[in-house]
Amino acid sequence: MANPLRVTVADLLRRPGSERQVHVTLTPAELGVTDERFDSDEPVEVDLRLESLTDGVVVAGQVGAIWHGICRRCAEPATGRMQCSVRELYQLTVTDPDAFLLEGDQLDLEPMVREVIVLDAPVSPLCRDECAGLCQQCGADLNVTSCGCVAAPVDQRWSALDDLKATLEG
Repeated sequence: MANPLRVTVADLLRRPGSERQVHVTLTPAELGVTDERFDSDEPVEVDLRLESLTDGVVVAGQVGAIWHGICRRCAEPATGRMQCSVRELYQLTVTDPDAFLLEGDQLDLEPMVREVIVLDAPVSPLCRDECAGLCQQCGADLNVTSCGCVAAPVDQRWSALDDLKATLEG
């Protein structure tokens, strides 16, 4: 099967200013992504616009995917949808230090799409922004219940710093 993210751009390069749309839905497995944050059969949506320049092609658009993980505060399953903005320059002769080399008349977008979803997915996600987490003393899930734990005892060796903090804040 032909790679839908390998796009022939010879016609674009002959006509600067011309555009082409690329709309593809793939899975992380098809992209070669083996990261545990992605289910291998969840869709990765690629919606890009290719615009030709005199010396290359600008690729701009969105890449969307669903990620999964463990909440860093309460250790419950977390999931979300990420929508990543993309803007990359591919040049026949690289003159811009941030540009990628455009080899021949084919533009391979797969490495860029793979890189975007792997780097933009959260490494330590939250199940929701207002997650209260776990009690540091008894381990109770503070999203579900409140615990009767009292604040941890103050270590008297730090009292001088507490006094300094109070002086600076007051």
